[in-house]
Amino acid sequence: MTYKKIYQASLADPETFWMQAAEAIDWDRKPSQALFDRGEHLYEWFADGLVNGCYNAVDRHVEAGRGAQPAIIYDSPITNSKSTLTYAELQTRVASLAGALVAQGVGKGDRVIIYMPMVPEALEAMLACARIGAIHSVVFGGFAANELAVRIDDCQPKAILAASCGIEPGRIIHYKPLLDGAIELAEHSPEVCLILQRPEELAELTPGRDLDWHEAQEGVPPADCVPVEGNHPAYILYTSGTTGAPKGVVRPTAGHLVALNWTMKNIYNVDPGDVFWAASDVGWVVGHSYICYAPLIHGNTTVVFEGKPVGTPDAGTFWRVISEHNVRSFFTAPTAIRAVRREDPKGVERQKYDLSCLRALYLAGERADPDTIEWASDLLEVPVYDHWWQTETGWTIAGNPAGCEALPVKIGSPTVAMPGYDVQILDEAGHPVAPGELGAIAVKLPLPPGTLPTLWNARDRFVKSYLNAFPGYYETGDAGMVDEDGYLYIMARTDDVINVAGHRLSTGAMEEVLATHPDVAECAVVGVTDQLKGQSPLGLVCLTTGVNRPHDEIRSECVKLIRDKIGPVAAFKNALVVERLPKTRSGKILRGTVVKIADCEDFKMPATIDDPAILDEIKEALQTIGYAKG
Repeated sequence: MTYKKIYQASLADPETFWMQAAEAIDWDRKPSQALFDRGEHLYEWFADGLVNGCYNAVDRHVEAGRGAQPAIIYDSPITNSKSTLTYAELQTRVASLAGALVAQGVGKGDRVIIYMPMVPEALEAMLACARIGAIHSVVFGGFAANELAVRIDDCQPKAILAASCGIEPGRIIHYKPLLDGAIELAEHSPEVCLILQRPEELAELTPGRDLDWHEAQEGVPPADCVPVEGNHPAYILYTSGTTGAPKGVVRPTAGHLVALNWTMKNIYNVDPGDVFWAASDVGWVVGHSYICYAPLIHGNTTVVFEGKPVGTPDAGTFWRVISEHNVRSFFTAPTAIRAVRREDPKGVERQKYDLSCLRALYLAGERADPDTIEWASDLLEVPVYDHWWQTETGWTIAGNPAGCEALPVKIGSPTVAMPGYDVQILDEAGHPVAPGELGAIAVKLPLPPGTLPTLWNARDRFVKSYLNAFPGYYETGDAGMVDEDGYLYIMARTDDVINVAGHRLSTGAMEEVLATHPDVAECAVVGVTDQLKGQSPLGLVCLTTGVNRPHDEIRSECVKLIRDKIGPVAAFKNALVVERLPKTRSGKILRGTVVKIADCEDFKMPATIDDPAILDEIKEALQTIGYAKG
């Protein structure tokens, strides 16, 4: 069936479409219907079914005779170690860990925080919670103590599963002192902490609260899978809120099993047994959906990678992992590809590896500029698919359905809306705009299965954050347009559409132009306060390794590029050359923080920032051109 027919069927008769997709999942009790309308624009999927996430991700493959197939490949250039877990081995380890949790009084509905680095045990922890119906909340390993404390108080975990440390190139991150500090700061205290002692650092355990990961499993019976209702939360994942307090996105169990399983073939074009690699972290939604759950539910082999795109040891690390482990589909962030390109612009490292196994590269998490897509496409000689989704949705809103019909790629577009997502571009009054016009991207309700039905203990905030702006729609917070062919273009976050002397301009469009400069490896454009025009665009550019031309020359060329491609209306006059851009650990550029520094406004240090020292560097650089002087 063609994409168009599949998509139209999903909107015309979502009940039939998603009940058919649900046939691929193993149910303890099949749902009586797919969609449940709870009123006031609130919906649930498969709510009266009974199902278990761990059974679908692990046990059913063992029972089907595929226990010897690799489930998890662990590759850690940081510790120089590799290992493989089969589905049968994974089942044994997960059941044992789940048994240890049960022995400590953890059961269905209890929350468990997971504070782990990129090791197989992080996935085992998630699956162990799913096995017994506990609700996990993964917090990025190494998060600051105060941020972890906020999450402890919000979800009130009965237990915390943590590692003694994380390992970065050249340094050890001491997780246990951060965990101890968070528990001290928090009002709520967990009853027990299970600590995975890594050989690189043995942590001191707190008597009466902390247990050794392995010792806690000794002599404890393995736990069986506990069926849960379809609307039972599988997990809570905190995403940064604009008001400072993190938002706990709730992921219902059945919807995410059905939707994620559907995506593996239809979007990522992998078959059971194929190796799939998402180079992300378990702390992010990509890690939840596409390192842990989706590949395992679908019967794929997933890769857990503890390393960096560059520096562990070089810009060829991605290509080595793909070649060595026979990766068929590879998913990473555009910022990771830009880092590789910056270090190795001619792609010398790629030539060292046989990448004939690779069918496609998928990019998401940050806007993929056309220059990066073209570079990667030329280097890898496979399709490069940009696709767009959010923590809140858990899977692709717009992408290329390569597994059912690979559509022509339009560079700059994540292609088209996926089944169940009725994507529309609205003006400020909530009316649809014409093709080619910039507006707010919204999705007509109901959202498809696997997406958030609410926020944890914050229904009113959910409604205010996502449903109030455009009644009957989910507000994505992104701005963009749709062309005559139905291809979607994500131009910026809604608050990154700047108003220059009455003209609404997309900073994303300017970034696309700057990225075409031959010496620019990475860039960001933000709107800073301008007393005359309201806002004016400011470019930050990082140069490709080895470029040592005068910065004034490059700045002038960047200004001319914008003037030639977008026009004088952009009023683009400043391009600041910086050594690096401030980012979250997932690669998102902290544009809003840069604006506040430039405008001398107070700001809260972003919890997810990769390196706080970079903000001081940015401030000093901004001061050289007259900003950040208040």
